[in-house]
Amino acid sequence: MKQTFRFLLLAALGGLMLLGAPAQAAPKKILVITQSRGFRHQPVNRKGQETCQVERILAKIGKESGVFTTVNSQNAIKSITRENLKQFDGIFFYTTGMLLPAGDPRDALMEFIKSGKGFVGTHSAADTFKQYKGYVSMINGSFAGHPWGGGSTNGFLNHEPNHPTVAMLGKEFMWKDEIYQYNNFEPGSVRVLFSLNMAKSKPQMPYHVPVCWVRNFGKGRVFFTNLGHNGSTWENETYHKHLIEGFKWSLKLTDGPAEPNVKLQAEESIKAFCLVAAKQLKLDEAKLLKQCRAKADDAAFIKLLRDNGWKSRGKNNKLLQDVVDALK
Repeated sequence: MKQTFRFLLLAALGGLMLLGAPAQAAPKKILVITQSRGFRHQPVNRKGQETCQVERILAKIGKESGVFTTVNSQNAIKSITRENLKQFDGIFFYTTGMLLPAGDPRDALMEFIKSGKGFVGTHSAADTFKQYKGYVSMINGSFAGHPWGGGSTNGFLNHEPNHPTVAMLGKEFMWKDEIYQYNNFEPGSVRVLFSLNMAKSKPQMPYHVPVCWVRNFGKGRVFFTNLGHNGSTWENETYHKHLIEGFKWSLKLTDGPAEPNVKLQAEESIKAFCLVAAKQLKLDEAKLLKQCRAKADDAAFIKLLRDNGWKSRGKNNKLLQDVVDALK
């Protein structure tokens, strides 16, 4: 009798505890687009299967984290419509090429993000819609080659190790993956979270190469990471954490600053330029750094440094010398 009473009492208390416990938030719903209308990367190649590596990994980490569920598509025209987008909290791109015709389909995508939804892009999401200014402006760049190939291991500087999306990477790290450089990148539009550490990368170029950034876009949030070319990256648990936190941030489940960090980007441009120019022109790198940093607030000089660094690719010494002459 006493045992029965004790059992009923414990059961009742357990029920009260459940009633008082806060309900766990339902997972967010993500539309995953892995369509290629250009070069098809191995991680998004289904190879006759129902899903590709990216789709399988995202479904797995979304379920295990409890953060999101996924719906997969390799047909953007069918999936990215105003009506279909109504059911989603965010959208993911690992894509190439012109996925949608001009007009309302493209407008629907931009308005979806601006309305307060999340956008997460990896790797070749920046090699998508290159002739569509609206998308290029949103993601803030378009593919302009990858001097750092998928077989190379390079160094990276984490500029904001307390930001939730990159906290798992440490202040500096090495990573084997293909790294893009960009046209149409506007420093004043995004907060760059990590970049190539040019001193620990090959080839060394006289310009800043951002790799991961965030931004506000209307009421929505955009998270982009260039990592993801290699299949091995998609199997890496640290990369999984990076993506999960990217989704959480874009879906407003966590917070972290998104204001553009133009001064930091200028400093990274100066460091990369001085590293290469000092070698090419046989100058004292420390002295050159000091001279350039003294003009870091001069917008015209920083623009000249960025433009000439980019145009020279480290091989045109006249362009490098023009920057040095501007210091006099």
